[in-house]
This record gives sequence, structure tokens and C-alpha cells, in this order.
Amino acid sequence: MDPNMDDYETEEEPGFVVEDVSKIVKESVEAAIGGNTYQHSRVNQWSTSVVEQCLSQLSKLGKPYKYIVTCIITQKNGAGLQTASAFFWDNTTDGSCAVRWENKSMYCIVSVFGLAI
Repeated sequence: MDPNMDDYETEEEPGFVVEDVSKIVKESVEAAIGGNTYQHSRVNQWSTSVVEQCLSQLSKLGKPYKYIVTCIITQKNGAGLQTASAFFWDNTTDGSCAVRWENKSMYCIVSVFGLAI
């Protein structure tokens, strides 16, 4: 056995782990939207599916967090989009993650906020 193996954690990392959350978001967007072409009539369905899938997978992490998930889907047409967020929380336990996903016809921006219970 490698003596350096003691340096590695065998348990899952505690807290809000941006890498884990980002992976969940990317998988959720791919599952909901995938290779579809932008269709205004389907945006509500897609955005609802993305946030519900994200919340479902985040809850399976089994961490003591409340989550807020937002999803913006916009057509690629040259228009600008600016968003902002402000937080008053505990920086040692709470966290956020924003993921921008795109294909040839649209952007999908998902934000996740995790607040320790």
C-alpha cells in the first residue's frame, strides 16, 4: 500500500463543492436541452426541466443545504444579457456556482446557490 494514500480523503468533501455542482448542472442541461435548436415555444419546458433535474440531483448529494436554482435560456441572436447577484451569507459554508452552456442556437445560464442549514 502506498504510504502517501493517507494524505487523500476517502470521504466526500464537505460543504458546497463548486466542481460537483457544476457537473450536475452541465449534465442536467445536456439531458433537458441537448442538441435541440432554439424554439421559443419550448423554453418554459426546458428551463423547468433544467431546474427540476438540478434540484433532484443536488438533493441526492445528501448534504445539509437549501438550494436555489435559476435558469436563463436565450436565443443566440447578438443581443446582450447582463445579470448580477449579491449575497449576505456565511462565506465559510454557503456558496454559489454559475454555468454557461451553449449550442449553435442558444445560451443556457444556470445559477445555483447553496445555503447551509
